[in-house]
Amino acid sequence: MMAMLCIPALLYFARSSNTALLKQRDFLLLPHFTQVLSSRPGGKRLNKGPENKSLVENLATMGVDVVMARRRQPGVLRKAVTNEIGLAHFLQSKGASRSAVAGIISRFPRSITRTEAHLEERWALWRSIFRTDSEIVKILERSPESFFRSSDNANLEKNILFLGSLGLGSRELHRLLTTAPRTFSNSVELNRQVVELLQDLCVSLGGDKPEQFAKAIISKNLYILIRSTTRIKANVAFLRKELHLSDGELLSLLHGHGADVLGLSTEHLKRNLSSVLEKLKSLSCQKSDVKKLIISHAPVLLVSPNNLNSKLDCLVEGGVHIRQILEKPKILDFSVENIKTRLAELNEIGYDFKKNGISILDSSRKRFEAKLERLTASIEE
Repeated sequence: MMAMLCIPALLYFARSSNTALLKQRDFLLLPHFTQVLSSRPGGKRLNKGPENKSLVENLATMGVDVVMARRRQPGVLRKAVTNEIGLAHFLQSKGASRSAVAGIISRFPRSITRTEAHLEERWALWRSIFRTDSEIVKILERSPESFFRSSDNANLEKNILFLGSLGLGSRELHRLLTTAPRTFSNSVELNRQVVELLQDLCVSLGGDKPEQFAKAIISKNLYILIRSTTRIKANVAFLRKELHLSDGELLSLLHGHGADVLGLSTEHLKRNLSSVLEKLKSLSCQKSDVKKLIISHAPVLLVSPNNLNSKLDCLVEGGVHIRQILEKPKILDFSVENIKTRLAELNEIGYDFKKNGISILDSSRKRFEAKLERLTASIEE
């Protein structure tokens, strides 16, 4: 376990009026020089009433967008005890530019309430996952709430250790922390409940590797740990019932792309499945075709009904048979614009989908262009 840094009972930063010292730290002399204190009984804070004018002036001098800060977390601007200078010094020591610091505070004003001890401790925990300080700085510039949202460093460390014990390595933890940071704000018990639900589900369906199953689900659906167990159970029950899935089919679905749909709201899932059923029925497909499609490519349930219908219409009108789409459903991952462009280019050279298949549509841009170039050249010859 990573050694935790000792947090003193009382910590303060005297905001020195020594201009030379501030210049040494590449900082402007600011008008607001209040002591920065850690929370303690009797500590006075301006939680209600007017804004702290000297604080607002300080932030404006630092380049902070005060209007944005006021809109996002107005209570921070009323506080008497803040640490904007200490925060700026800390972030700059990690490689953040002055403009980056201003942007971070603008987007997440509560960041100026964190003490130096807290910041050092939290940074050390993040560095147990990330390789460099610059990686963390880039994330803070893009999403400061992922770093500052929670102030509970002990809980963060416990979650890192728990998730690591599941076999999730630095790469997976990196993705979780940047994509679904609320995972690390959850209590370990809440995360454990979701993991145990996934493991129990695997066993109930006849799987013999519940730990690997849970790890696979988390790796494929980074948001799963911030979804309720009630929602996950409801979605599993709905898919089993509506598609008449056997234990083996359901296990296969969830172990594959089905992990992506477990976190949807159940109403969203119901609406999308109903739309798929209705659309494919209009194209002379049976419910068994829908079942096959979803087992092989569950992400179709993530696409909005209007968008999915547009893609199917575009392909069918472009000469692609619905059976070909069912056999290669990944084509539905492409945007409508992309599909239209490719169909138009293939139509120009008289491409026959019935004769040549649709693999050319389901390829990277580079491969598509190379194949198109070869086909064009052969026609010209």
